[in-house]
Amino acid sequence: MQQEEKLKYLKVALIVFGIIFIAGIYVMMRWVWPSGWGWTPQQPEYEQMIVGIYATLGVFLIRAAKDPLAHASLIWFTIWSSFVHGGIMLVQAIVDESERANLLGDVPALFLVAFVLWYLIPKRAQA
Repeated sequence: MQQEEKLKYLKVALIVFGIIFIAGIYVMMRWVWPSGWGWTPQQPEYEQMIVGIYATLGVFLIRAAKDPLAHASLIWFTIWSSFVHGGIMLVQAIVDESERANLLGDVPALFLVAFVLWYLIPKRAQA
């Protein structure tokens, strides 16, 4: 895929992930699949922190879609923080049997965000 084409898809991915971060995480945690996106037992304080952090990140990802190269550090933060968050959750879900549903829920979702953004960020933004 050419760099110009990647940049076009990166803009779309930033908007899609931004919207998911703003609204989707809370919906998944509360109504769609709580066992795959939340923790057992339910922890409202944890959920509020995660939703607040990701909703804020989502707003900035949408803003970054206008000029991704000018916001490369935010995109790289999203890539690495998603990878680290997913990795920590992966270990916790393996160790804690009650959290195994996360192996099919938010863990792969975080790795997907990291991979898609890493793949799409233009080479000149990686330097």
